[in-house]
Amino acid sequence: MSRLIDKVLISLRHCYSSEKVKSFDESQKNEDAFDTVDRGICSVPVDQIVGSVGRYNDFDSEFRLKRHIPSEKLQSIRNAVKAGKPMPPVKLYKIKDDYYVLDGNHRVAVAKEFGFCNIDAKIVEFIPSKKTLDNMLYCEKSEFRDKTGLSYSIDLTEVGQYAHLIMQILKHQDFLGQSTGEGVSFERAAADWYETIYLPLIEVIKKARLIEAFPDRTNADLYAYVTFHQWERAAARNYGNGIDQLISKSMEDFREKMSGKKELEYPEMRREITAFILMNVTAKREYRIVDKLFAMEEVREVHTVHGDIDMLVKIVLTRDLVSSDAEIIGEFVHNRVRQIPGVISSQTLIPGISKMKKDKS
Repeated sequence: MSRLIDKVLISLRHCYSSEKVKSFDESQKNEDAFDTVDRGICSVPVDQIVGSVGRYNDFDSEFRLKRHIPSEKLQSIRNAVKAGKPMPPVKLYKIKDDYYVLDGNHRVAVAKEFGFCNIDAKIVEFIPSKKTLDNMLYCEKSEFRDKTGLSYSIDLTEVGQYAHLIMQILKHQDFLGQSTGEGVSFERAAADWYETIYLPLIEVIKKARLIEAFPDRTNADLYAYVTFHQWERAAARNYGNGIDQLISKSMEDFREKMSGKKELEYPEMRREITAFILMNVTAKREYRIVDKLFAMEEVREVHTVHGDIDMLVKIVLTRDLVSSDAEIIGEFVHNRVRQIPGVISSQTLIPGISKMKKDKS
């Protein structure tokens, strides 16, 4: 049995070692990527180096040298790195978020072996030209990065939204120019926009955990959605009471409001909504309906009453910035309350001006 296990393990090792890093030529053809941009020298995440231009047959999928390839050069680089000797930048080709080694395969292999996070590299990027959604988004993202000079990743999943961010930066550039009385470069405006407008609102969005309701989107998507409706179409979208105090209808007012605040002081995007539901129910089912309603966390009070209606229910719901009061209340009433057997009809009342006396006890 032990011999059989040894044979199986040897066979598995052989299969594993036969795997190779990705071929640049294959990826280039698949993406139809032939136009190039020289990106210069910068630091590259080692785990994004996935292939080789000419030596993809010499390394396995983890960039380990295959057994039949001489390892003297690899060992000499190991020794040099251990001795603290600086290594020259490797040369990489880039397609989208993947990198392929043109020169420096052994240096990359050692960097991966030693667990390095980043490596200096001279990069030439190949731009994909196939008209797929991923490629269009990537090209928009790349163009946005080139225009703004921002090295931070802003990941959007909808075509055309990077143009919305560019318009924000242009407006912020004008604002800074008027405030300082001197010309402000677009790159400088972009950096200030990122630090004083984009990041604070992103942190507010994260604090509210809004992304949990939008699993196929990103926080950057939510930023674009919120700011478009709040700053560009404020008159066409009613988010409900209190939202204008949370996020101003002016981008620069929001920037001023957030300046000097620490992250722990950022406002909460979640708000409570109180509403009352007037209900008519089937006779002799009142008690069951009362019990089912009262078991719901959102229901605070349930009263059976005499008159044209049978029941009065007070609910308190939590809403976020991207949904209106009516949407949240309507969803709760339709999906929760109206599904209870015996409920005939309902009418929802949303308070306007409210006054409440404090409990003297």
